[in-house]
Amino acid sequence: MKIVIAPDSFKDSLSAQGVADAIALGLAEVWPDAQLIKCPMADGGEGTVESVLAACEGELRRTQVRGPLGISVEAAWGWLPHNHTAIIEMAEASGLQLVAPGQRDACVSSTFGTGELIRAALDAGAQRVILAIGGSATNDAGAGAMQALGVKLFDAQEQILAPGGLALAQLARIDLSDIDQRLSTVRFDIAADVNNPLCGPHGASAIFGPQKGASPTQVEQLDKALGHFADLCAQALDKDVRDEPGSGAAGGLGFAAKAFLGAQFQAGVEVVAELVGLADALEGADLLITGEGRFDAQTLRGKTPFGVARIARERGVPVVVLAGTLGEGYQELYEHGIDAAFALASGPMTLEQACSEAPRLLRERATDIARVWNIARKA
Repeated sequence: MKIVIAPDSFKDSLSAQGVADAIALGLAEVWPDAQLIKCPMADGGEGTVESVLAACEGELRRTQVRGPLGISVEAAWGWLPHNHTAIIEMAEASGLQLVAPGQRDACVSSTFGTGELIRAALDAGAQRVILAIGGSATNDAGAGAMQALGVKLFDAQEQILAPGGLALAQLARIDLSDIDQRLSTVRFDIAADVNNPLCGPHGASAIFGPQKGASPTQVEQLDKALGHFADLCAQALDKDVRDEPGSGAAGGLGFAAKAFLGAQFQAGVEVVAELVGLADALEGADLLITGEGRFDAQTLRGKTPFGVARIARERGVPVVVLAGTLGEGYQELYEHGIDAAFALASGPMTLEQACSEAPRLLRERATDIARVWNIARKA
């Protein structure tokens, strides 16, 4: 038998690699001679770098960059030397987890550090940069990242613009003369599942600004500031991408990546699946086991089990999900390539217990799946 194990991480419990290892141990108790292929996955959010490096034997690199509020942080990123590809999680440099809840400020937070990570990738010789842009603390339309890459932003007094989205309201001139010329030779892919435009009622400021600390008044101010930035970018670049799907992702970093870098958007799980070779692994497979911490109707929005099930279904491979919990609406996934889903808990337990005992529970449920599979084969 050939079984592909392609789970996401279980938040606050196990990495995707840890989940895959536990499932493999459980399957091996029943199928000691089976071919077990582990493809740890992610959906373009937290854990993307870790999953790709685990599957591709890449390098974890660390770079000192400016955090969202200007304080220096050490940000990790992935490097695949065999194909000169860098994998960057913007949250490492510009993420919400880097700012205490009481200090979150969507008006002044900047993506400058993300730009510094891109520059580090260029210095390493990257020919392709994959940006996983979930979990941002910023709402500056990617202006800070572009400044780190050589774009100069001036106010009416010819002073360099202050960081943050609100300062973009004072933007008077964009100077591209010092932009890093290496950018034009690199392929940029954005791993994201957000389709919002930059501005308007469904834009970056309105939808995501409040969780980053913006008040209703500030949301309105930020939306106007980002619109002004888009106006001047359209003049400087001779193209306007503000209304394209994804431009509002990560506080508008999607906009800058499209406008300045020519980036293409892909569903995060599809990018990771490509890098870890999931499609090839599924050739001739008898079963795919995937999983995530909570499996519910939200999984339909581009999360890992949904994405890998689509790839498996195209190849006629049945799919089983192991999840920390089965939430409301999970049955909808049975119409999208999922054949069965199981929760880990074997009895009443707290969330803390489930997290701490996840390796054992995953191993036991995987063993159960293998035993049931054997019964079905005999029927």
